[in-house]
Amino acid sequence: MSQRLRPVSPIWVAGRPQHGEEEFFVTHPFDESPVGATSWATAGQVEAAVAAASGAARECAGLPAHVRAEALEHVRRRLDEEAETCAELITAESGKPISWARAEVRRAVSTFRWAAEEARRFGGEVQRLDTDPAADGRMAIVRRFPRGPVLGITPFNFPLNLVAHKVAPAIAAGCPIVLKPAPATPLSALHLGALFSETDLPPAMLSVLPVPDHRAEQLVDDPRLPVVSFTGSGPVGKQLLRRVPDKHVTLELGGNAAALVAADYAKRDWAAERIAMFGNYQAGQSCIAVQRVFIEAPAFADMAGRIVECVKALPSGDPNDPSCKVGPLISADAAARVESWIEEAVDEGAKVLCGGSPRSGSLIEPTVLTNVRPDAKVLREEVFGPVLVLASVDGFEAGLDAVNDSRYGLQAGVFTESLPQAMLAHRVLDVGGVVIGDVPSFRADQMPYGGVKASGVGREGVRWAMDDYTVERVLVLPDTL
Repeated sequence: MSQRLRPVSPIWVAGRPQHGEEEFFVTHPFDESPVGATSWATAGQVEAAVAAASGAARECAGLPAHVRAEALEHVRRRLDEEAETCAELITAESGKPISWARAEVRRAVSTFRWAAEEARRFGGEVQRLDTDPAADGRMAIVRRFPRGPVLGITPFNFPLNLVAHKVAPAIAAGCPIVLKPAPATPLSALHLGALFSETDLPPAMLSVLPVPDHRAEQLVDDPRLPVVSFTGSGPVGKQLLRRVPDKHVTLELGGNAAALVAADYAKRDWAAERIAMFGNYQAGQSCIAVQRVFIEAPAFADMAGRIVECVKALPSGDPNDPSCKVGPLISADAAARVESWIEEAVDEGAKVLCGGSPRSGSLIEPTVLTNVRPDAKVLREEVFGPVLVLASVDGFEAGLDAVNDSRYGLQAGVFTESLPQAMLAHRVLDVGGVVIGDVPSFRADQMPYGGVKASGVGREGVRWAMDDYTVERVLVLPDTL
């Protein structure tokens, strides 16, 4: 596949374009061809970015809401203008099919729109205190103020929109942010840095620093970055939490998201299509991709057949093909790991309903398994690949128990048309979000998004992330001065 090699992308140190001492290529996951290049930030550039963010913290916190909102609106508008270019960049560096890349750009545009709106209305509340005699004649104003500069660490699977979910709420809340994008996919984040350089924000408000993972400790440990917002793997997130226990840390970690199908759910074609698509979108490389599917026993055979047919119909291959729905994994090593988990499950007795063929480089054929052992990796861990595991359950409540039988708890999808069942699922499921009548992969960028158990702490979604980046401060006033 021929790719247009882009110029070397500058890194952004306190809003200024620079180049590090060591350049590196970004390669396309589909065929490993070079698609762009940038450079690693030096230790001196990291220090300059952090020092600038720390020095500008008070200025950024005091920026009028309209200045922050106008900057966010400018970025929203520029992303909209450059939507196709940005989508091509996402596909080039991540291997995401172009149709999904275009959807990601649309979501990023929406994220910045929400941030611009929230910047204007993010205020506080007035409380009356005369509810007890001792507080007669007093009132309280509760406002939120920035905790300080933010360190944002983002993964490869959404190289634009997950960056937007760190940067947009930080800017909206008045926090400088130092962003470390995933080493495999830095180009979209660097392009975003260029768009922010066109605004009237203080230059120190945003730095975008490609840093190798093994050198990220310099950023994580720095006391001038009191907030750390991390999206990525569970082991790394837990290590980070232990490393800086005195910082305010938010973690968006992994999941092995489940869908539960009630026996009397009438829209079986819809359920099958959604489960098939969202078990395999992003090649399964999404924290809320469908992985485990529990179906009430009377509907199991029928639903399993429908899901398999829908999975077989998904076009896969070259992510630049507009018809492609399942592209490559981020690397051949990632694909080899997923392949080994499938083989391990089959060796232990799992039945392959479709897929399961040997991988081709970084491509894994969408695979559906059943009769999987309860302790198999494809069931217990996060596959992060195009693999669905189907299982029959004896009743709706048994299905809820099966969904909860996981150390993760990000989101769950429940296909039911019963309001009592929907309310029961919301009450019982130990997850951050329950989606009724659809897959767990649904996310609106303004809603609170995050998990429990090993899926993390804190919430994203613009307003909710702004809460995490800020702290309440109370002003007690007399009724009369």
